[in-house]
Amino acid sequence: MPHFVVDCSRDLLKTHDEETIIARLHRVVNASGLFDEADIKIRVNPYATYSVGGGRNDFIHTFAWIMQGRTVEQRAALSKAIVSELAEMFPGLPRIAANIAEFERATYFNRAMM
Repeated sequence: MPHFVVDCSRDLLKTHDEETIIARLHRVVNASGLFDEADIKIRVNPYATYSVGGGRNDFIHTFAWIMQGRTVEQRAALSKAIVSELAEMFPGLPRIAANIAEFERATYFNRAMM
């Protein structure tokens, strides 16, 4: 845990491949100091079929799910750091976003907890 899922238009991968996006986001997330590096999970989902504003406009959006316990300020700073990194990678792209949701500690369960 935490999980970072990057949805993007497939054409963006002509500028930076999935491995590069993952490596750069991993660096940013790790630099936040909010997580153990070994626990950071990042995936990229490129889409060939999508609609943005009724057309085929490129986009990149990072969805993050983290365990409860960080402040709103920490989560906001992380979102800003992610968007800043992606804006540097894709300087001409206007549709860059990130949001962070929390897992509820009381209802989260994984195999290691068995």
